[in-house]
Amino acid sequence: MPIVQSNNSRAANCIAVDFEVLDAYLLDGSPPKAQVVDKVLKDRSELPAAAAFYRGIEMLGAKTPDLTLIALRLVLAGKRADDESVVRLRQIVDRARAGGEQRADAVRAYRREVQ
Repeated sequence: MPIVQSNNSRAANCIAVDFEVLDAYLLDGSPPKAQVVDKVLKDRSELPAAAAFYRGIEMLGAKTPDLTLIALRLVLAGKRADDESVVRLRQIVDRARAGGEQRADAVRAYRREVQ
């Protein structure tokens, strides 16, 4: 299970977060979004940067846009969820979900973006 470190202070808190379900959904479109949302809300990170995403996900449930989940994934990886980063990761996710010859490269690119 990856460890996420908050960059908000010198004595950062380490928070164990299981990305398996979220990554599987983003890369494969499976499991169903409702299941992913339940898991994400159940296993919340305490990173302050993630709080607004969790509030939005609570309100929207299974109607949460994929872009929100992508932005949350970036934040949980300790990255910025700015427009450029979210769009770049969304393009990678789209390539992975499309399958074919580009899938393996897209999955590797995804892993690099969220490591």
